[in-house]
Order: sequence, then structure tokens, then C-alpha cells
Amino acid sequence: MLFLLGINTGLRVGDLLKLKASELRRKKKIVIYEGKTKKPRTINVSNIYTEIQDYLKGLDSEWLFPSRKGDKPITPTQAYRQLNKAGRMVDIEEGIGTHTMRKTFGYWFYKQTKDVAKLQRILNHSRPEITLIYIGITDEEIEADLNSFVL
Repeated sequence: MLFLLGINTGLRVGDLLKLKASELRRKKKIVIYEGKTKKPRTINVSNIYTEIQDYLKGLDSEWLFPSRKGDKPITPTQAYRQLNKAGRMVDIEEGIGTHTMRKTFGYWFYKQTKDVAKLQRILNHSRPEITLIYIGITDEEIEADLNSFVL
């Protein structure tokens, strides 16, 4: 669920781990204040609503990602360990970090929409160039797109 939410929202891991079950129960949109920027952001989860609600049915905690140690969420370190473990289980050798989810969201949002301005706004980046570098869009990829572009 952590990975699914991460790649579908683009939230930083710290913001994902602060989520409570009550914030997502029977909701398709939520508003959070991002930890790094302190800016409000509306998160639309209608595309994974069913998966979230199924996950919540089996959850016995106020936290969306509860720790086994006390009444608090897992730590970013534990999230990193779990993501790496999941990656190894599906034969992904290069390490999967907690930021992988956010970058994956950004990369695929851009690939589907080609709208760097919207993505820049979603990720709260200051300039489009930063967004393109962040998601790994290279000059070669841009050149290849331009080579096939015709009006």
C-alpha cells in the first residue's frame, strides 16, 4: 500500500507515513500540508480508492502504516527497508529508495501528459528544469520527441 500510494500521489515518504486511516476512510480526496514546504495539497486517490478501502478493512491502527513498536507510524528507515525488500522479491537489483516512489510518479505523469508545468506545480519545484532533471528526462529524450514531432 505504501508503494501504491507513493507512485499514485507523488507524496514524499514523510508525508505518506503521517497519514491516518481516518483521513482516507471513504474519501477520494484529502488535503494535507506537506512537511517540507508546509503548503496545502489536495490529493486525489479516486484511481486507487478500492485498493485503499480494502487495505483499511484489515487495519487495526489509527496510522495508515503502523509500527509494531507502540502507537506510531513506521519510520522512514523502516519504509526504506520494506521497499528494498519488496524490490529484491521481484528481482529489482538496483536499490529502491523512498524517493523512488515520488520520482516514479513524476516520470509517468510527465510521460502520459507531457505537461511539465503541472508536474512542477504538483511536486512544488521552483523551475521546470529542476522537474525534468528530477524525473530523469534527458536532452536525448527531448531530442527524440522533437525528431518525431510534426504539425
